[in-house]
Amino acid sequence: MMFQSTSISTAPDSTFVLLDGSKKSTADLKGRVTLVNFWATSCTTCVAEMPKIIATHDKYHARGFDTLAVAMSYDPPSYVVNFAETRKLPFQVAIDNTGTVAKAWGDVRLTPTTYIVNKRGEIVKRYIGEPDFAELHRLIEELLAQA
Repeated sequence: MMFQSTSISTAPDSTFVLLDGSKKSTADLKGRVTLVNFWATSCTTCVAEMPKIIATHDKYHARGFDTLAVAMSYDPPSYVVNFAETRKLPFQVAIDNTGTVAKAWGDVRLTPTTYIVNKRGEIVKRYIGEPDFAELHRLIEELLAQA
């Protein structure tokens, strides 16, 4: 089952702690189109859609598209690291240890929840459940074409 919302709102100010210990903030996303994916290694849909998220990242990355996968607070960090390494995830992975990022982004509880953020740092779409990737690709193309 998939729900989408299309009201445009500014992406919340968050600090993402990446697997390598470095930090990235919402402000760092500006100027690029970004897919922010809340997921967990224990979520079958998340694991099933990951190859499509990788393919989407590979297809558009050179054109100014980024992907940020945010692991839920209940996901053991060792599982997340292992998943990222074994699947060779080509994008940045953050661990939301305290759950503050999920809370800031609309109290995310269901995984996967995916947000598309435009170059201005606005959330243009939210998907709960696996997105329709053909439609997602059309949206990304549209957003990349915007100044």
